[in-house]
Amino acid sequence: MKLPKKPVFLVLSVAFLMVMASAVGGDIADPLISLSYLTGDYTTKITQELETALDTAEQVILDGIDAQIDGSALTQDTASTWTESRLKQGDVLTLPTGGNVLVLAGDAQMNITTGTVVNVTTGAEIASGSALLANNRYMAVEDTVATCTITSKTAVVTYQGPYGFTYSDSIDYNAMAQGLKDLSLFKGSFTGYGDGFDLEVAPTRVQALIMFIRVLGEEDQALAWSGTTPFTDIATGSLNEQYVGYAYENGYTNGYTTTTFLPNVDISATQYAEFLLRAMDYRTAGSSDVSTALTEAQSIGMLPATQVETLTSTTFLRADLVSVSFDALATQLADGSGTLAQRLISQGIFTNATYQNVLSQIQ
Repeated sequence: MKLPKKPVFLVLSVAFLMVMASAVGGDIADPLISLSYLTGDYTTKITQELETALDTAEQVILDGIDAQIDGSALTQDTASTWTESRLKQGDVLTLPTGGNVLVLAGDAQMNITTGTVVNVTTGAEIASGSALLANNRYMAVEDTVATCTITSKTAVVTYQGPYGFTYSDSIDYNAMAQGLKDLSLFKGSFTGYGDGFDLEVAPTRVQALIMFIRVLGEEDQALAWSGTTPFTDIATGSLNEQYVGYAYENGYTNGYTTTTFLPNVDISATQYAEFLLRAMDYRTAGSSDVSTALTEAQSIGMLPATQVETLTSTTFLRADLVSVSFDALATQLADGSGTLAQRLISQGIFTNATYQNVLSQIQ
């Protein structure tokens, strides 16, 4: 970290003069210093005192920088190598002088209290309040304190140098995703960051179908399935064919048309709610109006009205898929025999102890 030049010079100069004044062996009455004193006691004494003074001076400088950082809840640390973190909306990464950040996924805004932040990738300074570009490296230069605030539901950032975090109390989709993973209901993609959760992107039809089969507790059966499907856009011999073929054979899905499934098309919140209602036996494929799925999800207590409103008015992301799936676990099945989580526990998909531990990490 490059420290301010003037404070360093002044503090170290004062420290040196103080050491010199206290270390000299002669005085007015006896101005001469013996050679043995210079090479022995004097050298040892001045070395020790200078080291002490330098340590004190360094701490004064660091304390001065710490005092510039806004927020009593902030804990400043230093990352010697690039370090990755999954964050949620409202979380703040503070960057003192020398701090670097790069957004891998999601949205963030840089606010500059003092000094300058440079987009190292483009070589240009940025204005306070600027949205950060994905995969661009930003650095707080000399005499700077800046904050990087997450503005999307979730984000993945990597940072290096001095930093500090303050965390918001917004919905923790990251914790839910990790919880569902611990329950063997959610798995990451091949994305090389953020554990592959990809919470910032929209889920596809085939991804939603796979999640649906998992909450049914039937993934092992799907992976053991062999056969053919009528869908020309599902690759023969692929993993997708096993999931889609199993679901089609068991009447869980009819496809988009009689010959297409459209596996890579984004799924809506309404369509995913329909899948979950089928998993809990409230609906069956082809026998209900899909457009009313969110309304029924609200009526059975799976989703609160505020969440239904949000899902209806915003883009459905994998973060939302995780949240809705998590809510479904605590929802009563259509026959009133228990919750979806209780059925999965009875099927041996996960244990009650694991489920309770996951709940404790989120609530």
